[in-house]
Amino acid sequence: MTQTMRAARLHAVGEPMKIEQVERPVGFGSDVVVQVKACGMVPNLGNVLANWETWYPQMPLPPRPAIHGLDPAGIVHQVGEQVVGLKPGDRVYVNPGRFCGACHACSSGHPQACQHWTLGGYFGYNPKSLEMFKRYPYGGFCEYMLAPQAQIVKIPDNMSFVQGSRMGYLGTSYSALKKCGPLPGRSLIINGATGTLGIGATLFALAMGVGKIYAVARGDELLARLKALAPNRIETFSNRTGSTAEFVKTRTGGVGVDLMLDTLGAKAPLESMLDAMKGVRRGGRIINIGGTAGDLPVDVKWWMDEQMELIGSVWFTAAEGMEIAAMVEGNVVDLSIMEPMVWPLEKINEAISGVTKGDGGFTYYAVTL
Repeated sequence: MTQTMRAARLHAVGEPMKIEQVERPVGFGSDVVVQVKACGMVPNLGNVLANWETWYPQMPLPPRPAIHGLDPAGIVHQVGEQVVGLKPGDRVYVNPGRFCGACHACSSGHPQACQHWTLGGYFGYNPKSLEMFKRYPYGGFCEYMLAPQAQIVKIPDNMSFVQGSRMGYLGTSYSALKKCGPLPGRSLIINGATGTLGIGATLFALAMGVGKIYAVARGDELLARLKALAPNRIETFSNRTGSTAEFVKTRTGGVGVDLMLDTLGAKAPLESMLDAMKGVRRGGRIINIGGTAGDLPVDVKWWMDEQMELIGSVWFTAAEGMEIAAMVEGNVVDLSIMEPMVWPLEKINEAISGVTKGDGGFTYYAVTL
């Protein structure tokens, strides 16, 4: 007899999601069924879904009716006959990255470079993502979801399911910092430091030994709250008052910082990113993980002469998720500085419309089941 479950499904862009009974997934082979306990809510989800096909027509959304939900955490319910290392009852986070698993990029540990790379429950990167949506049609806004065992991350007892649902943004920041190379004693600009990605980047930069963080954002109140995390290692600057590059140069004897992480949101002006980039020293490294879109007018002569490195970083691997889980278990990072706003699945549409009411990246959003 077919078993069913509750799921929030989007039937058309611009319409509210509907709570419906749908068929519950069954795991075979190397797939796992997870009973979802909490799922993170993208802060601008309502706006993103309403405008996606206009903003990013080349990046497909899941076929409708779709079950969205990017960052699920829960309990392993059932495992396929080829699954190893996981069992029913395990507390886990489900990394939504989906990929073919067979190409050179996947085999060498770089699944984000796979031509099938897709964020399940959210969006794809090219038409091949449609195949991934077909194989794994479940995001986290449902009671049970199917996922490949390679994307399951066990989480420790001191990480709640709601905290686990923040893993996506934490992992994105952590992965970008790893691309910076050795961090102990280095100096770092975090542009957009009080936002969803910026707070996580600050926490991990401190934990990974960055000597000085130049935290750049707009609002003084949230910047002051951020500085309080490590007053001797964090300097703050509101870019509403002037140039980030000029501020950083005055603090570094005109040299600039070693590294920069851009974490700006989708609506932020590119001028802010470009200005902050000029605060990076000769031979520095700049990593972009923000949502800002558009053509960046970079002086390629400056890029060459100053021997700058510009790197894009998308999402994070399951292995990096495991590293984060270990850091949380060992109290290397303290997630309690961030506070959740939580809604039950039945109030999914209220949640979507309420995700802009928090305190920047100090607030995160989740649906519980």
